[in-house]
Amino acid sequence: MPSIDTPTSAQPLVSLRDVQLTLGGNAILRGIDLEVQRGQAVSIIGPSGSGKSTILRCVTGLLRPQAGQIVLDGVEIRALKSEAQLAQLRQRVGFVFQQYNLFPHLTVLENLVMAPIRILGLDRASARSRALSLLERVRLAGKADAYPGELSGGQQQRVAIARALAMQPELILFDEVTSALDPEMVGEVLTVIRELVQDGMTCVLVTHEMRFAEEVSDQVYFIESGRVIEHGPAHHIFTEPDNERTRAFLNRALNGERATARNSFAPIDFKQLSFSV
Repeated sequence: MPSIDTPTSAQPLVSLRDVQLTLGGNAILRGIDLEVQRGQAVSIIGPSGSGKSTILRCVTGLLRPQAGQIVLDGVEIRALKSEAQLAQLRQRVGFVFQQYNLFPHLTVLENLVMAPIRILGLDRASARSRALSLLERVRLAGKADAYPGELSGGQQQRVAIARALAMQPELILFDEVTSALDPEMVGEVLTVIRELVQDGMTCVLVTHEMRFAEEVSDQVYFIESGRVIEHGPAHHIFTEPDNERTRAFLNRALNGERATARNSFAPIDFKQLSFSV
């Protein structure tokens, strides 16, 4: 039976080789090759529907490819058959989703301590101490007793990040974590992720925030139609990509970001407004 306790070696923390996944007769992943070294930040970019989020779900075993190899620290994920083995794997991988997935009937603190107590076996005092420290880290020290419904979207997403960190993962996956946020809330979430990357946390980000991906990533993978079109160091991908399709996507995406930034701070021309009473 495969063991999750495989010793760490010089190999990548995460490795995908020729990963293929078909759902409902549709080919979603068509031979994905991808590597993540320890301490790296890797961004996966590409148009909507290209298979980016599917890759993250395959890494955690939430989706099972029909072909290919997915290895986490020497453990072949497709070889894990039991739910107990998969649960053990998921303890090592934090996953932050687009939707916050917080328990609305629990306070912020209770959302953070539940899994460490039930899954890791921490005593309540230790779990609480860890949770309070993480809330301070994500700038929510005063929100421990609040309920999710009392928080803004950006605050809820930061709680979700703290909850993932409470399990002390070796790897954390971010799946479009800013896409459901109002523009003014995006920055506070990206700041937390930026600090995690600076602290050496191994991160994989599926994101449409191109400037942020360029800033924080060691490696960038451009995915389209379930294939890796191009990958390399962030500076190379964003300044001189080799593939014409990559260049076209980035030009469109970066122009869109600039337009959004202009519109967010554009002054209001009151002469153009009409009022009725």
